[in-house]
Amino acid sequence: MGINQNIMSKIKRALISVSDKENLKPLLSLLKKHKIEILSSGGTYRKIRDLKFKATEISDFTNSPEILDGRVKTLHPKIHGGILNKRNNKKHSKELKKNDIKNIDLVIVNFYPFEKVVKKKFKHKNIIENIDIGGPSMVRAAAKNYQYVTVITAIKQYDDLIYELTKNKGSTTLEFRKKLSLDAFSETAYYDSLITNYLNQYNSSYFPTKKIFHSKLIKELRYGENPHQKSAIYSFNDTLNLNQLHGKQLSYNNFNDIYAALTVSKSLPKDTGVVIVKHANPCGVSIIKDKLKCYQSALACDPISAFGGIVSCNFKVTPKLALELNKIFLEVIIANKFDNEAIKILKKKIRIVGKAWQFFLFALPSSSLLPKLMCSNTSHV
Repeated sequence: MGINQNIMSKIKRALISVSDKENLKPLLSLLKKHKIEILSSGGTYRKIRDLKFKATEISDFTNSPEILDGRVKTLHPKIHGGILNKRNNKKHSKELKKNDIKNIDLVIVNFYPFEKVVKKKFKHKNIIENIDIGGPSMVRAAAKNYQYVTVITAIKQYDDLIYELTKNKGSTTLEFRKKLSLDAFSETAYYDSLITNYLNQYNSSYFPTKKIFHSKLIKELRYGENPHQKSAIYSFNDTLNLNQLHGKQLSYNNFNDIYAALTVSKSLPKDTGVVIVKHANPCGVSIIKDKLKCYQSALACDPISAFGGIVSCNFKVTPKLALELNKIFLEVIIANKFDNEAIKILKKKIRIVGKAWQFFLFALPSSSLLPKLMCSNTSHV
C-alpha cells in the first residue's frame, strides 16, 4: 500500500537563519498571516525586526547565549530536538515535554557564502570562518525528518513555499517536503564538496583517498548519445564559457566533441594550430603557422573522417579560411575570434543531404580557460 503523498504537516513554528537576506518580506508576511511563530538569530533576527515583523531570538528560545563569536548559537537540543523528533512517537513526545522542547516545523536556511569567498581569494583564516556549521546541521536534520518538517535552502524556493502554504492554508504536503529534502541534501553535499576541494588545494593534496566532484546543471539536452537516452550538461562553473553565434541547439555528441577538440587545442602553442575531431576522436592536428595551410594540413590527415566533424582553430577565422571551411560539411567550428565577413560566409553554407544542415559557430576569448565540464548521459534499460 503506497504512502499518501498529500499527508499535511501544519506549520506552527519556523526557524529562519539566512546569510542572503533578500526577498524575505513576502515570506514573512505570509508566515504572519498564518500565525506562524518565527525564531531567528544574529543578522537575520535584526533584518526581520527591521522589516517590522515579530521574531524570537534563538538565544531567548534556548535560554543559552550565543558564544565563541557566534560559532555556537543553533547547536542546541532545543533546536535539533524540535526539528528531529517524530511527531507520532510517544517516547519522543514525553522526552520533548520533559526537556521543555517545542516543535520546529519549518527551517529556512542558506549558508555562509564560502564559494564566493574562495573565488575572491580571501585569506585562509577568513575562508575558514565562512565554513557554516550550524546551517548545514539544521538543514540535514530537517531534511532527514521530512515526514514532518519542511526545509528551504534557496531564495528561489520562496515562491514555491508561499504557493504551498497559501494553497494548503498554512500546511505542506508530504510530496512537497520530500522534494525539498532531496534539494537540501544536494545543497549540503555541494557545500561540503566546495570545502573539501578547497582544503585539498590548500594542503597540496592532489590525490586524496576520496575525491568529490561538484557541478551545476546548465541545461538538459534534447537526448543523449542515442535518441533513446536522456542527457544533461553540468559545469564546475556557473557558465560553459562558450558563446554560440549561430545554429540550432547543441546535442550531447556536439558538446562531447567540442570539449574533446578544446582539450587538444589548449595544449597547442598560443594562437597556433587546428584540431579536427569526430566522435571524440582526433581526425587531424596541425601547428603550421600559416592559418590556411594549417587547416588544410589537419584535414589531409583523415579527410574522410573529418566530414561532419568539429574544427577548432586556435586563432581568428578569416574570410579566406571561411571559404575553405565551407568546402565540406562540418558540425561545429570553434575559434578564438571570427572576422565579421567570415561569419557571413559561414552562415550562407547550407548542404542539402536529405535535410538542411546548419553550422554551429563559437567565439572564445583567446585568454579564456577551458571550462571544467561534466556531461551526464543516462539510459533506461
